[in-house]
Amino acid sequence: MLELWQAEWCPHSHRVRMRLTELGVDVLLRQVEPDRSERHGLEEATGQRAIPALVDEQTVVTGADEILVHLGTRFPASPQVRQHREKAAEDAPQWTWPSVDDPV
Repeated sequence: MLELWQAEWCPHSHRVRMRLTELGVDVLLRQVEPDRSERHGLEEATGQRAIPALVDEQTVVTGADEILVHLGTRFPASPQVRQHREKAAEDAPQWTWPSVDDPV
């Protein structure tokens, strides 16, 4: 199971969660402390304190752009991607944005 170290207030974490939803991939969410200096669990698991950070078996990927590339190579595109994006644009337009690195 994938683990995503993240915070709900982090727009980069949100971007990764949206892509995981589009791909239909289950993930265990690990919440982090707001203060970077207090993220001891994150540092122990990933070697750093920045979010988002994805743990995929023995691989650690950090940064939203890098995580999206990793997900794109690891999981096939879901046939429901377009439906998820349309639903997000309809119900929560403030949380959607065009994405060049996540083509439909």
